[in-house]
Amino acid sequence: MNLSESILNIVILLTMLVGLLGLLIPIFPGLVIIWIGALAYGLITGFEFPAWLLFSILTVIMIAGSLLDNFVMGKQAHKQGASWLSIVLAILFGIIGTFIIPIIGGFLGAILAMFIAEWIRRKNWRDAINATTGLAVGCGWAVVLRFGLGVVMIVLWGVWVLL
Repeated sequence: MNLSESILNIVILLTMLVGLLGLLIPIFPGLVIIWIGALAYGLITGFEFPAWLLFSILTVIMIAGSLLDNFVMGKQAHKQGASWLSIVLAILFGIIGTFIIPIIGGFLGAILAMFIAEWIRRKNWRDAINATTGLAVGCGWAVVLRFGLGVVMIVLWGVWVLL
């Protein structure tokens, strides 16, 4: 491996690690950033076999992980009695909150939207807190899920580099 390949690998790995650490922040597209790192690597080094196969697997993991985290959050909140409308509102306000207050705004926006929507719907603050707690627990599990998938993606990229 020459110097330029080593520098490329280090830059791509650092990009992927930023994506991985970003996964600890709800609503941060860390899996997409890891995937973009792999895409850049593929565009620079080529997509011959088995590279295209590994990149295809990374793409499926990225898409699945990006969809599954919302499902996990919503499912956990729904188990606690939250309506699907409240869950959709929580996700929307989570996205908006991320832009208003980076890092914590997404989580705060989602939690606040869930509580208010459920409080209005149920007219009972304890039930609203239960639904909100479900969303928070689901968010925690979603972070664990995405982080695990991010590690798998980076390991697969490492296999790609070694091949």
